[in-house]
Amino acid sequence: MTLEYRFPEGFWWGSAVSATQIEGAAFEGGKGWNIWDYWYSREPDRFFEGVGPEETSDFYHRYKEDIRRMKEIGHNTFRFSISWSRLIPDGDGAVNEEAVMFYSNVIDELLSQGIEPFVNLFHFDMPMEMQKIGGWENRYVTEAYTAFAKECFERFGDRVSTWFTFNEPIVPVEGGYLYDFHYPNVVDFKRAAQVAYHTIIAHAKAVQVFRSISMPEAKIGIILNLTPSYPRSSNPADLRASRIADLFFNRSFLDPAVKGDFPRELLDILEEHGQLPETKEGDSSLIRENTADILGINYYQPRRVKAKEHLPNPYGPFMMDWFFDMYEMPGRKMNPYRGWEIYEKGIYDIMMNLKENYGNIESFISENGMGVQNEERFLENGQIQDDYRIDFMKGHLKWLHQAIQEGANAKGYHLWSFMDNWSWMNAYKNRYGFFAVDLDTKERTAKKSADWFKETAENNGF
Repeated sequence: MTLEYRFPEGFWWGSAVSATQIEGAAFEGGKGWNIWDYWYSREPDRFFEGVGPEETSDFYHRYKEDIRRMKEIGHNTFRFSISWSRLIPDGDGAVNEEAVMFYSNVIDELLSQGIEPFVNLFHFDMPMEMQKIGGWENRYVTEAYTAFAKECFERFGDRVSTWFTFNEPIVPVEGGYLYDFHYPNVVDFKRAAQVAYHTIIAHAKAVQVFRSISMPEAKIGIILNLTPSYPRSSNPADLRASRIADLFFNRSFLDPAVKGDFPRELLDILEEHGQLPETKEGDSSLIRENTADILGINYYQPRRVKAKEHLPNPYGPFMMDWFFDMYEMPGRKMNPYRGWEIYEKGIYDIMMNLKENYGNIESFISENGMGVQNEERFLENGQIQDDYRIDFMKGHLKWLHQAIQEGANAKGYHLWSFMDNWSWMNAYKNRYGFFAVDLDTKERTAKKSADWFKETAENNGF
């Protein structure tokens, strides 16, 4: 078989999930409440079809069969997260030994199937007891998180050598403190800036602790949803709009995590508008000395922006979009089932930016995927024929391959997600998995994309 696109030896083929989105067992095994359990208990109507995080896809009880399926479709790596409120139910204090046993078993099962575990420590799931004292607004929570991270390194570090502190840390900032799609539903930029800043402090502290524990072969990094900001035109006003969007959405975390400092222009904008967070002496050296070894990149769609059409409302809250408007480019390619633009070259542009401006840090595509509603429309002979997902993966992998050919330090590709999972407020509205999940029986059924991925992973290309 002649392969048009062959990937480097040892390339990471796999998928990604998060604890709250697949585990279920929200009130079993000693787990404490997180913000999702709490918010759903208060406002179930805000979740698609009223489906909450209690059961989700039941990985907690079915992990062995799921890991066997991963092996069957060619996974050599798999990224999951440890639920802070499962491991330390109050976020602080006593460790739940049932949770230690569960995660230990998952790791052992992955290793027994020849799949390397990639472990992420925080994926939007703040323990409710920590949120009650302010969540990331409270500097103390960074200490509690660091203790949680240390517990994970000490208990699982003998078998896990690839770690991540956070997944998409900008999302709880946007969702929880600016745009009202995560709990605690605050709209206040100053508080959002504090949350973002403390998240970076927590990341740096976790890296510091990680390096103090002897794990010579192990690496630690962060997973960022890097979304290139493309200007409508080369007009200076449009270029400035895209540069500022990039500062807020990408470089706010990318620069401190990889370079060890915040972009000066971003700080100047925040200072001008009275939005700088509170800092402590020693913070800048903490951030500078504890940068990431590896970067996970989540990429779904581009961000296209243009100069503002109208001045912002002087009485409205300060927002990122005071500086740009979103731009709908004529003729763009769309995912007709989800309303998102598909722009495969974005992956290449991200990788070239990392190569040229971020020391070509070791990286991989940690999420890329296509959500589709009512996928049973495409059921034929008992299998969902998701050719659109195969085309989506191929298109992105071609550009990733091109970036690697040009020297980008990209080591792998993970699809979001292994199986259909619960998506925050959207619940099961859009399906992303290689495996369909029947919500009543929890039965998993491989889609056509699972067969394609198996062949691609086994051939290390397509």
